[in-house]
Amino acid sequence: MAGLYHLARLNNRWFRLDKALVSAFVERWRPETHTFHMPFGECTITLQDVAYQLGLSVDGRYVSGCLSEFHLYIQSGHPAWVWFQELLGVVPPPSQVQKYAVNCSWFQETFGECPDGADDETVRQYARAYIMMLLGTQLFGDKSGNRIHIRWLPYVARLEEISLAQIRLMRTSGVHSF
Repeated sequence: MAGLYHLARLNNRWFRLDKALVSAFVERWRPETHTFHMPFGECTITLQDVAYQLGLSVDGRYVSGCLSEFHLYIQSGHPAWVWFQELLGVVPPPSQVQKYAVNCSWFQETFGECPDGADDETVRQYARAYIMMLLGTQLFGDKSGNRIHIRWLPYVARLEEISLAQIRLMRTSGVHSF
């Protein structure tokens, strides 16, 4: 699963947005040098800093790529929306889709909170949706800022490689809400 399981365990209980801090960093960012100009000198964020903060591995296979004809390449010709249905248990209505990107509001309304007493497959579906939300908005957001491309399906498809004990732990640790 590309080493992204632990992202499903993150939510707003651990991450609070400090708007003043973000604003201060935005003011100090210099895109031409990719550095922050601080009172004590220049400072940059390295890949290792990101790995440390998010717990992401910077070794091994990378998550990248965009296919213009996505539907032809996903899961060896398996139709994209059929695969979406199999992995998440539901397909968004056409009004919530633009090409191969689904509105964030639909994800939040549909997968906002995992029901109490949900079976393991339902928990897997909610975990997949949550990880897709993280990938499509927090880590690799697009210009729209309000849609999630289904190119992330391959990265959440192998959730079954995670042990059921880990999934149950995720469910009991309160990861069931956005």
